[in-house]
Amino acid sequence: MKCPFCGYEESRVIDSRPTDEGERIRRRRECLKCQKRFTTYEMIESVPLIVVKRDKSREAFDRTKLFNGMLRACEKRPVPVEVLEDAVDQIELTLQNSLKREVTSMQIGELCMEYLKKIDEVAYVRFASVYRQFKDINTFMDELNKLLHEK
Repeated sequence: MKCPFCGYEESRVIDSRPTDEGERIRRRRECLKCQKRFTTYEMIESVPLIVVKRDKSREAFDRTKLFNGMLRACEKRPVPVEVLEDAVDQIELTLQNSLKREVTSMQIGELCMEYLKKIDEVAYVRFASVYRQFKDINTFMDELNKLLHEK
């Protein structure tokens, strides 16, 4: 870290503490040349996720939108909100860890269906019917039969 007083590039950390609910770290440093003290802040650089939609348009990833879609699928089902929040956290973490800056809405939908299948099968079928745009009762029955054969 470059000293703001003399420009020397070596310093030692005297004190570190988290700020902003752990989002940043405040560090007190001392220059090894002039012995003056200064403060620096460190934070994680977050790369925004861009979602490529079916029509090829792009928009920023919105976890609220994902949560609301899953919540709608779980309407009137015995699924605690905390379970959905955990699933959204895991999906977002998976997407962030993929190190891709752009993800397709199809990838997000597939991840969402994986989690909903584990959480509640009725919610899974509801979500799948909208996500996969079932055209008629036969495609709906095919999905139900796949679910039954997996059991």
